[in-house]
Amino acid sequence: MGRLQGKVAIITGGARGMGAATVRLFVAEGAKVLIADVLEAEGQALAQELGANAAYLRHDVTDEASWQAVVAKAKADFGGIDVLVNNAGVLLFKTIQTTEKAEFERVININLIGTFLGTRIVGAELIAQGKGSIVNISSVDGMKAANGLGAYCASKWAVRGFTKVAAMEYGHKGVRVNSVHPGGVDTAMGNPYAEQKAEVNKRYTMVPLQRVGEPEEVARTSLFLASDDSSYLCGAEIAVDGGMLTGQYYVGFPGAPGV
Repeated sequence: MGRLQGKVAIITGGARGMGAATVRLFVAEGAKVLIADVLEAEGQALAQELGANAAYLRHDVTDEASWQAVVAKAKADFGGIDVLVNNAGVLLFKTIQTTEKAEFERVININLIGTFLGTRIVGAELIAQGKGSIVNISSVDGMKAANGLGAYCASKWAVRGFTKVAAMEYGHKGVRVNSVHPGGVDTAMGNPYAEQKAEVNKRYTMVPLQRVGEPEEVARTSLFLASDDSSYLCGAEIAVDGGMLTGQYYVGFPGAPGV
């Protein structure tokens, strides 16, 4: 406990799913957290649940003025900013041939442009004070391809590369920038039909850990990167994927499940 004691964090997409899990964990570890999300009812309820160490502001990550408002509220409510978690994101299941230009642009705008704006605008505050941590939530699909996820993969590969550039430009100014790459996670986005865990896990037989991930497991990695425990990590990419990127089991081969 207390790994973020005295720190102030902004978490985008913080009203539900991985974002909400990260908000709860950061507060439990001593941080004051600004929940920035378009989901007003969920965001306000979470802030009320967590009390004085959390606040909510409606936030559109694609809008520069909205980012400026987030910075102003974090400073007014909590006195400064130490950590930014660029978590807000959307998913689109469509083939390239069935994806409309506007749909592709929406995914890029939220997942990539939102990350860029946060890194630039909040990053300026961190650079000015000479310290801070930015955690960009990418995806395993920012490290591999997946059919039917053209827009999403494009955005998450871009977040991965952009994080490396930010690490090079910000690191020598005292600000660490790293990326987290979740695999399948049991959230409203990853499990939109709210299937039972046992059913979801049937689709993860190719993964070494043989199960879907939990939001808290991703949150703990963001906590590590936000905390001083990761003081010499900059430009790192951490896959939280149950081993998905390690390789796929060949059914019936020695060492595979059931063999």
